[in-house]
Amino acid sequence: MADRRRNRRIAALLVAVPVAMGALAWASVPLYRLFCQVTGFGGTPGIAAEAPEAAADAPSIEIRFNADIAPDLDWRFGPVERSVTVRLGEPALAFYRARNLGDEPVTGAAVFNVTPLKAGRYFSKIDCFCFTEQRLGPGESADMPVSFFVDPEIARDPNVRDVATITLSYTFFRSEDEEEQPAGDAAQKQQQADAAAGEKTAAALNAANATNGGVSAAATNREQTYGG
Repeated sequence: MADRRRNRRIAALLVAVPVAMGALAWASVPLYRLFCQVTGFGGTPGIAAEAPEAAADAPSIEIRFNADIAPDLDWRFGPVERSVTVRLGEPALAFYRARNLGDEPVTGAAVFNVTPLKAGRYFSKIDCFCFTEQRLGPGESADMPVSFFVDPEIARDPNVRDVATITLSYTFFRSEDEEEQPAGDAAQKQQQADAAAGEKTAAALNAANATNGGVSAAATNREQTYGG
């Protein structure tokens, strides 16, 4: 009996360990992202509900904007303005512009960071197009806003007092949830759809002709019956 209980405990442990490891692996990505946003680790900007009140005599800092595109995303993407100068603690609004150069709708997702990396903890976003995926139709373009501020505490940190410029960078990727359809498959499907539409049209015309023929035959029979 004791051996049976021990075997059950061992079996339960063997099941529980892989499940716990899988849950930990699943949770590690969002936990790591949260850690980066809180600490600014790896140049990851934080997220804030609103900007602190900027002092009238607060020093200013230059914010530069950079943009990149993944090779498999047929978009043009870049900042509307290359740089802005803002006071510490002052909310600022900037725009990036994206255009779909392809002939099909595409959904993109943007990742971001700031450099120098040590300034990441002091750069916070209030709202950003990067918080959600962006979908553009063929030839469609859109201006995408980002609202941000630089924490005044950056001026009190001796490790970043040499930072006079912060660069905010975005890279757009094709959404992982969207599989790219090869052009050959798209053309084949279009041909199949056209063929099916043609068959439906032909069937409708045949049905109409059959109906008209039946009406004409019925009229002829009536004429013969009534001597018309």
